Formats: sequence, structure tokens, C-alpha cells
Amino acid sequence: MALNSQVREKVRLGPLLTVLSGASFVASLDLFVVNVAFGDIAASYPGYSLGDVSWVLGGYAIVFAALLVPLGRWADRVGRRRGFLLGLALFTAASAACALSPSLWLLVAFRLLQAVGAAALTPAGLGLLISTVPEAKRAGAVRIWAASGAAAAAFGPVVGGLLVEASWRWAFLINVPIGIAFLISTVRLVPDFRPTARDTDLDLFGAVLLTVGIGALALGLVQGPDWGWGDPRIAIAFTVAAASVALFWWSNSRQREPSSNPPC
Repeated sequence: MALNSQVREKVRLGPLLTVLSGASFVASLDLFVVNVAFGDIAASYPGYSLGDVSWVLGGYAIVFAALLVPLGRWADRVGRRRGFLLGLALFTAASAACALSPSLWLLVAFRLLQAVGAAALTPAGLGLLISTVPEAKRAGAVRIWAASGAAAAAFGPVVGGLLVEASWRWAFLINVPIGIAFLISTVRLVPDFRPTARDTDLDLFGAVLLTVGIGALALGLVQGPDWGWGDPRIAIAFTVAAASVALFWWSNSRQREPSSNPPC
């Protein structure tokens, strides 16, 4: 699904990097900002245990980890710009819904949708970068994109502290105008191209196995401290993860276009 060299040379690298790295930064930043807001969120929903409230954080991490690779392959199939736009639109809309949530479990549900959007836009953005940037500049562009995640980890606690001073809901509301700005910028600045026949092949069975495996592993790691590492649910989660990943590698080795193919 690569662009030809003439089109690549016409790409405006600065604006392209700003949009793709910026969206990745916001999606990563949200996780760290909400960590800071956790206490205020718990106080807003009295009557729930800390274990219940922890799903606001843990649910996002589990869904994001489970869907990152499958949604990257999905973006290859439908078109990376389309996948990026749909992921960013879902992330932005879910952020607004999180900010307006009247109950804890609605907040958790919208956080899961937010994670789906983040898991779609992140690999699609990287794929767009690799496909669009000329080869001579590609390594530097990818380094900048990757650094956006590290920057989110560094700035997240600071930004979260400032936002929570007003209200924890601002931890989600802040994503809305930024997301809309990036949506408009993507339509205007990021080139569009259709997937090739190779890109439309998708190992659905492998994608499901990988999703279940990573999701079960993330569930065990996230909930282990809360449920206790000796809890049977943790043992089941790790067993499901191991079995699913083993089946995935077996399925992957037999496919012409595996679920884990890197973008090109």
C-alpha cells in the first residue's frame, strides 16, 4: 500500500508528523492523565469499591493491548488513513462521552470505546508514516513518532494535575477540541490511497486468537494485584493467554498473509 516516490516527495513532512505524532501523543497522554484523576473519579462515584473504579484504568489498558495488532491489520485492509480517521473520531467521541458520564459503569464502557479508538489510530498512524515519508527521512520520522509516547509519559502527571484542579472531567474534555483539530488536519494534509490486494487479506482466525491471548494476558497482569496472584481467575487468564498465543503462532505460520505482518 506504499505511495510512489513522486507522491512521497510532495508530502509536507512537518505537518504530517505533527498530525500523526500529535494524535499518538494524545492517545498515550490520556492514560497517564486519568491516573492522576483516579482519586477524584472515585470520590465522584461513592458506593463503589476501588476495585470497581480501577476498571476505568485497567479496562482501557486491557482493550488497548488486545486490539492494537488486529486493528493495525484492519487498517491495512480498509486503508490506513480511513482507519486512522475512524479511530481518532471514535476516541474523540468517546472522550466527550466519558466526560459526561453520569455513572461509573457508563464511564467504564466509554473508556473501553476510547481504548478501541486509540488501538486503531496508533498502528494506522505509524503505517501512514511509513507508507508516506520518503525512505531517506523515514527513520527520523519514526523516531519522532515513537518519542511522542515517551513525552506523554513525562508530561501526563503534570497535565493531569493541572486539569484535575478544575475537574476530573477535563481529563477527557481536553481531548475533544484537539481530536477535532487533528481530524480536520488529517483530511487536509494526509494523503489518501487505496489498499492493494495483498493488504486486504486478513487472517481473521489469527486476529481473534491474538486478541484473546493479549487481552487475557493483560487482564491477568492488570487485575493480579487486586484479585491476588493466587486467585483462580488469574490462573485461568494466564492459561487462556498461553493457549491462545500458541494457537496464534501455529495459525500464523500457515497463513499467506499473517495477522502480525508489519506495515510497509
